[in-house]
Amino acid sequence: MHFAKKNLVFIVSLISAGSLILIGAFSPGLLDKASGTVYQSIIDNFGWSYLIAAFFFLVFSICIAFSRFGSIKLGNDYEKPQYSYFGWFSMLFAAGMGIGIIFWGVAEPMSHYLNPPDYIDQQSGTAANFAMQYSFFHWGLQPWAVYITMSLSIAYFSFRRGMPTLISSCFYPLIGERIYGTLGYLIDILAVFATLFGIVTSLGLGAMQITSGLGSVFGFADSFGITVVIIAAATVLFLISSMTGLDKGIQILSKMNILLAILLLLFMFIVGPTSFIMNTFTNTLADYMSNLLDMSLSTNPFRSYQWTQTWTIFYWAWWISWSPFVGLFVASISRGRTIREFIIGALLVPTILSFAWFSVFGGSAFSLELGGAEIASVVSENVSAGLFEVYNHFPLSAGLSLVTVMLLGVFFVTSADSATYVLAMMTSNGKRSPSAGKKIVWGLTVSLTAVILLSSGGLHALRKMSIAAALPFTLIMLFMSWSLLKGLKYEYSQRNHEQIKKQIARSKGAQES
Repeated sequence: MHFAKKNLVFIVSLISAGSLILIGAFSPGLLDKASGTVYQSIIDNFGWSYLIAAFFFLVFSICIAFSRFGSIKLGNDYEKPQYSYFGWFSMLFAAGMGIGIIFWGVAEPMSHYLNPPDYIDQQSGTAANFAMQYSFFHWGLQPWAVYITMSLSIAYFSFRRGMPTLISSCFYPLIGERIYGTLGYLIDILAVFATLFGIVTSLGLGAMQITSGLGSVFGFADSFGITVVIIAAATVLFLISSMTGLDKGIQILSKMNILLAILLLLFMFIVGPTSFIMNTFTNTLADYMSNLLDMSLSTNPFRSYQWTQTWTIFYWAWWISWSPFVGLFVASISRGRTIREFIIGALLVPTILSFAWFSVFGGSAFSLELGGAEIASVVSENVSAGLFEVYNHFPLSAGLSLVTVMLLGVFFVTSADSATYVLAMMTSNGKRSPSAGKKIVWGLTVSLTAVILLSSGGLHALRKMSIAAALPFTLIMLFMSWSLLKGLKYEYSQRNHEQIKKQIARSKGAQES
């Protein structure tokens, strides 16, 4: 009985995930229809709520950073950060963006250029400006504000208050001891569900792009068999990495990856259209900053609402559905930093790197496209091939493709490694050193799910399901923000109370002497 209760989140999560995997394998049409109905209903009726929530999380994060609570440490007052800034930023970026930014660095600007909202002419200068501006927007401050809200709450209640490293712990100021009961279990099970299917979709996209990259170098067509081999090889690597823990496995791989990414970025910046890239960056940053409020809250109900649904609302729901995984992982690597240091670092550094990436690769793609190359048409036929088509117009294209495949592979391993660690931790009552057995179980579950869904065509269905899971998580995160604020206010009032008591004691001592 004690074992069953202790492992309730693990057992229920694994059974639920296994059931959906089986449905996806044997009846993908049923799963696709059911998930599509739920997904479309949520997007149609509650799409606006994602925009308001994401903007709220951004404002909330900035206000907390510059408030009186900013000096509070995520841990004991004497603790120092466990990781260097470079190691911390590397793991932040690998977990938070990783595969996605490589996949969409060329593909998203080209997609918006080809298919902008109805009120913008396709393949025009206005469409190009719009494409870059919204690429910045979709990968800029809001995604990291979502992650920060989740990870800050977990880090504060876990490291400052000494509670289990679980999402349910963040609600103690609101529901008290019920976090250890049914309500707390439900919150943690939903977090496991969102994490599993969020990471599976991302790894599926990564595996497909690795296949496209290898195909562009060695001249073979994309195939499911090669994708399965790639997933199997990555599974072996990330399981080995997961056994070495955060200090060795994930940190070493993340540092290697960020160095590779920076080298690739610098190479393309130098050999590419450098002046055009800088003009693109400067112009897009100005557009982004001046139109941030308008973009944050515009649903465009009178024109191009379908475009907003397809892109912005989808992205915001996607980031929220990813927040349990990224939040728990980022919290686990941020102990010892002040709240202000944590928020500013996690909000600005990855955002600036994302802007640089889109400017270099998106700008290079636009320079080629406007010069007569057909980058956009390649993207329209195969989204994962756009980046490799850009490489074909630069020196050392085969080498660049191989480096990118290596980068994707390491991001694949670090993302799966991080997810395995987080899933094992969430299903081990927040234990920060979960057992090897649970890591292996979740690692194999992630990989098998990706293979089954790719083979059955159900990947898109599960992607929609993870987006649907974002609606209850939006509510959870709003209540989490309230709970965090209550916790911070309580600590601050207690700290002031203790300081007043000490001052009174000192005054009495001085008078007596």
